[in-house]
Amino acid sequence: MVSTPVTSITFEEYLTYDDGSDFHYELVDGKLELMNPPTIQHFLIVDFLDTALKAEIKRCSSPWLCFRESGVRTGRNKSRLTDLCVVTIEQARELLNASAVFESPPLLIVEVVSPESVKRDYRYKRSEYAALEVPEYWIVDPLEAKISVLILEDGFYEETVFTATQEIVSRIFPELAIPAAHFVNAVDQVFIAGNLS
Repeated sequence: MVSTPVTSITFEEYLTYDDGSDFHYELVDGKLELMNPPTIQHFLIVDFLDTALKAEIKRCSSPWLCFRESGVRTGRNKSRLTDLCVVTIEQARELLNASAVFESPPLLIVEVVSPESVKRDYRYKRSEYAALEVPEYWIVDPLEAKISVLILEDGFYEETVFTATQEIVSRIFPELAIPAAHFVNAVDQVFIAGNLS
C-alpha cells in the first residue's frame, strides 16, 4: 500500500477526488491510501460470492442489493472500499446520483484477504465495521483457506471460523446454499472458485 502525495483530505473532498488515474483509494484519517490491484484469484472469489449472494437475494425476494467495490464511511475522515456489500434498496436509493459511499451500515460486508491486506481486513476493518454497527462481516481468507463470519453482538463481533469441513452459517442469509459440485462443501467451493483448474 502506498500513500499519495495528498497530505490531508476531508470526507467530502474524498467523494469527488480524481487524480486522473484509475487507481482506487481508501480514506484513512484524512489521508488517501492507494489500494493495490487485486489478483485474478481475488476477482474469481469475489465473482463467485457476488453471484451466490445475488441469487439468494433473488430467491428470497429480499429488498436488498449486492455491490462490488462500494465505499463505506467508517469515521469522520475515514472511508473503506469493500469487496462486496449487501445493502437495502432504500440505502441505494439515497445514493442514486451520488458517490457510492454508504454512510449507514450495510447489512453485510465481505472482504477477501490478500497478502498486503491481512492486518487491514482482520484488525482495522473489523473494529471500524463493528463501530459502524455492520451486523455481519465475512473475512474470506484464501491464504489460510478459512472464512470468518463475524456477527455483531452488543457492539462487538462474535466470530465463527469455517474451514474445508464446514458449511458457512450466516445470520443475514440463514438459508444460503452455495452450490456444491461433486459433494464439495461451501467453503471449499469458495476457494475452488479462486483457481482456474
